[in-house]
Amino acid sequence: MVTSTFDLFKIGVGPSSSHTMGPMSAAATFVSRLADLEIIKQVTRLETQLFGSLALTGKGHATDRAILLGLSGQMPENIEPDAADMLVEQIRKSANIRLGGVQDISFDEKTDVIFDQRKRLDFHSNAMRFTAFKGEEALESRVYYSVGGGAILDENQIGANDRETGLWDVPHPFCSGADLLEIAETKGLCIADIMRNNERAAKNDGEISEAIRQIAGAMSHCIDRGIQSGGILPGGLGVKRRAPLIHARLMERQERALSDPLTILDWVNLWALAVNEENAAGGKVVTAPTNGAAGIIPSVLRFYERFSPKADVDGVEKFILTAAAIGSLFKENASISGAEVGCQGEVGVACSMAAAGLTAAWGGSPLQVENAAEIGMEHNLGLTCDPVAGLVQVPCIERNAVGAVKAIEAARLAVMGDGTHRVSLDEVIETMRKTGLDMSERYKETSQGGLAVNLVEC
Repeated sequence: MVTSTFDLFKIGVGPSSSHTMGPMSAAATFVSRLADLEIIKQVTRLETQLFGSLALTGKGHATDRAILLGLSGQMPENIEPDAADMLVEQIRKSANIRLGGVQDISFDEKTDVIFDQRKRLDFHSNAMRFTAFKGEEALESRVYYSVGGGAILDENQIGANDRETGLWDVPHPFCSGADLLEIAETKGLCIADIMRNNERAAKNDGEISEAIRQIAGAMSHCIDRGIQSGGILPGGLGVKRRAPLIHARLMERQERALSDPLTILDWVNLWALAVNEENAAGGKVVTAPTNGAAGIIPSVLRFYERFSPKADVDGVEKFILTAAAIGSLFKENASISGAEVGCQGEVGVACSMAAAGLTAAWGGSPLQVENAAEIGMEHNLGLTCDPVAGLVQVPCIERNAVGAVKAIEAARLAVMGDGTHRVSLDEVIETMRKTGLDMSERYKETSQGGLAVNLVEC
């Protein structure tokens, strides 16, 4: 089982890949289904039911807004945030929605988008059901699951053998870190080359490089936008965007770097904060592998580009491809969904991916890359997801900065060794999976425990 680089890294909008991008895609997919069945013109009402984590934290994660946009035919990768705001305002003001840009129907958000906080569907906590009506008659109904990183499955795709579930024909299939290391040794390839060879099943080398360039460029632009954007983040917590002020201070005190080598980490913190503040504001980000952890890989990648003497385009490609290979292992053998395994599946996985990518870009061996990935996750095991007020702000934004620094530390530890270590990446992934199963539902993106409760009480 191998997930493509370009399924893990997707350009979309904040604040959440699973709670915003996934539901938007699911809503748009359902409307497209109505059109394919040639019944869209018969629809007079459309009801959306949200369950589990989507119901509990959907308001703070802008799931309701995403549903409106998706039903209107908008997709995360194509949307412009300002235009989206205007469309949502228009729908709410007129109490009317144009399904897929084709069929106008009355739309009462209070009754047509239902947050069922008492029910959780069995397969995944991020579940939603869309039902199209003609009068009182149900024309079509479908359940979709947002399984992390913006990916969705409908009720018929669960376990299906197709590209959407991560199964596709590649020259180097791998299911574990041990598989990766064996392929690397027997074929004489680095992990990035293994992943590139697999991507050739769908793209040529020029297309692969161009797609990576677009991903890296979108990450960089998000950092720059976040640095330039001030003000208060939406949602009611009153969280102030700090990136512009931190950037100004760093620019004013550039001579400090001569006496304080840790100033480099201030820049890493800045870049991670900038991305996740942009995400929290609903801006364009890259799932890496999720929106909640979107700041870690971009900040570590920029750290490589700015502070590595031999940084080049080839190193960037190695970074992204290697990170994707590691991300694939977590997605297929555990989870990248905070609603399923807590924040260890988001920030923890992103830290592991970034550590592996940086090690590869520095010229590390496959064994050192695997070691770095293992270190990155080992010290994020048990990380809970308890967003205050259901918003992707506290503790999420700062957690990305800490995760980025931890990834750099993991890479440095790995390259100082020869790649041999006591705990394998596969053992850590399995431990992460089991820890997620043992974790209370209160700490799986429900805002029913931890900081989400105690901050209010204090």
